[in-house]
Amino acid sequence: PGFKGYLHDVGGPTANFHEPACAKQFREGACRGKSCLFPKPCKNLRATHGRYLALLRRLRRIEGVKKVFVRSGLRYDFIEADAETGGIFLRELCEHHVSGQLKIAPEHASDAALARMRKSGVRKFVEFMRRFYDATRACGKKQFLVPYFMCAHPGTGVDEAIVLARFLKEHSLRPEQVQEFTPTPGTLATCMYYTGMDPFTGASVHVPDVAERKLQRALMQYWLPANRRVVAPFLRQIEKK
Repeated sequence: PGFKGYLHDVGGPTANFHEPACAKQFREGACRGKSCLFPKPCKNLRATHGRYLALLRRLRRIEGVKKVFVRSGLRYDFIEADAETGGIFLRELCEHHVSGQLKIAPEHASDAALARMRKSGVRKFVEFMRRFYDATRACGKKQFLVPYFMCAHPGTGVDEAIVLARFLKEHSLRPEQVQEFTPTPGTLATCMYYTGMDPFTGASVHVPDVAERKLQRALMQYWLPANRRVVAPFLRQIEKK
């Protein structure tokens, strides 16, 4: 009785991974490293938004449903990998399913940092921003991306943090909320955090200490007055070098 006609998020952890990645997945499960999209789309990947599009269209047709939103969880590199329905999905997403803002998770702007996260390079995020705003203008709306970034991930040093800060400045992005890496049991990142090495390659991985974590977070929000006393001395120090 209290339903107002709004479905607030037909998403989830990864909204547009709506079908099995490939036929091999039925026989063997996930590949080693779960590398469907990293470092590039696997040749066996079946990149399609067909069933997800069908679900969203079906929901829009239900009597009493006014709006169906997708608020988060989209992998933009999967949209790009889908040559058949990716463009259609992005157009319908912007036309029907964005409630003013769409949260997206590029995580970082340094390709070196993104490689440790096993995520696509920053170029794909830049391209997605362009396509999103083009599609938004085409449907006559004013909508925005809310990007989610992370600092202090294993393998991320101050050099990568500076790359991210410059990227934010160049693209006029000022995230109000940032995520500081926190170990989570059972994840690749936590393995690197505790061992200081990449389990796939055996290479050593830089793990930021407490002081550097604070600096990386301040660099991500360099414009805040409270962060100036952390960022300014550091920048003066590296400028002398």
